[in-house]
Amino acid sequence: MKVLELSNLEDSLQLTFESTFDPQAALDCELQPLFHTLEEHAGKWMPDVVNGKRLRKYTRAAIWKALEEKRGERTTSIALYRTKWPALVIWPRLTFPPLAPELNILLEVQPFSLFAEVERCRRFIEMVRAWASRYPVSHASAHSLADDQLAGAPYFGRDERTARRDGFDKIYEVCWLNVFGPKLVESVGRERMLSTPAHRVEELPNGSILLVTRPTPTDFASEEARLAQARAHAHLRPDLDFDTVLRALRERSAALTPVEPRFHPDMAPLLSRVVDFAAIHERQRRIAQLNAWQPPEPEEWLPAEAALPSDVADPERALEQYSLHAEHLVVMLHTEVPSVLEETPESLTDADYYFWREDFPKTRLREVLDEHVVPAVGAYLGQVLVHNLGGRWIPRKNLMEAQVLVGDRAWLPFVRAQRYLRSCETLLDYSLTRLYREAERHRAP
Repeated sequence: MKVLELSNLEDSLQLTFESTFDPQAALDCELQPLFHTLEEHAGKWMPDVVNGKRLRKYTRAAIWKALEEKRGERTTSIALYRTKWPALVIWPRLTFPPLAPELNILLEVQPFSLFAEVERCRRFIEMVRAWASRYPVSHASAHSLADDQLAGAPYFGRDERTARRDGFDKIYEVCWLNVFGPKLVESVGRERMLSTPAHRVEELPNGSILLVTRPTPTDFASEEARLAQARAHAHLRPDLDFDTVLRALRERSAALTPVEPRFHPDMAPLLSRVVDFAAIHERQRRIAQLNAWQPPEPEEWLPAEAALPSDVADPERALEQYSLHAEHLVVMLHTEVPSVLEETPESLTDADYYFWREDFPKTRLREVLDEHVVPAVGAYLGQVLVHNLGGRWIPRKNLMEAQVLVGDRAWLPFVRAQRYLRSCETLLDYSLTRLYREAERHRAP
């Protein structure tokens, strides 16, 4: 049974739900309303898998079994997934005495566009309303994950310790859907909160207030939606200036406006993966940065006529040593980067991305990098030039002087590797991919 994973390449509808429950009640009885409501309202995004210590098909019995399997002394937590599109993850987490009893739920659904339908959104709202009416809620919200991240959720500028201690103790943000618990309601003023300009404002039986800014969340970045969001936020927080709130919201919309990638052609395969690694709210900014960035022209070469002659007594032995160095890189990376076994241009891009993703120069000792990784990377780069571009090694006693002759240039792969492994930034500036593509243009016709 394989579950769908959420992609970091697109936005999600994310719900956070913070509440309490009765720890004296039998757990299955206490949680029956939660799952009954989910089953009644989820529709197309209903989970079909329960994950405790193993994956099981979704049933109530599977849920109780998973909760029992994962129960520790003070907490229990399970996950619910789907095996078919749309993708979903729901993480219910409970804490038990002597800790304060809590029922917290994190829910994410992709694609976000699923919630462009008014009726589906209505059913989602009714689900949250039923949960908030049954379980004493302190705060709940549903919104675009990307916009939530830009807003600074969940800490909103506080340090983690303070944020965990205080929780959502004032109106830091107004999302598409909000449930404000009685404490928040009283801090703002019940009448004031009930008079908030919004699509729907409703007082729940337990004193909480449900507030929905618009019929659907998917156009949250539009001017109309931002105006509605700013009006509600400024109303609930009279200490905030409406124009300032609106300006910040517009800036967030601009930050999420799609940017067309226009990367340097040599670097596009690598930079596309660098962008894909970014959090969804940083993606467009990262594309814009990398559109503007140009890799330096490779300087690790000599004209063919100025190539240094070999100065080693046994060239074959030197070539064997280079092969051993390259093999060391294969041994080092083959599990995470299987393509290194092939010694192709694509394997260089895969290695570039791996070293960048792992921030290799920062997470390894400098002496290890200089003594072992630089020779391995340089030799591997040289071998790829030899095997794919018809290059020829010119061995030298000094490793940094060893060259690979390709067409009208003698390339210095070990010098490139040394510059490459200085920092996370230099992994892009001096990428193996970029040097290879430049050498490719200079090979003999």
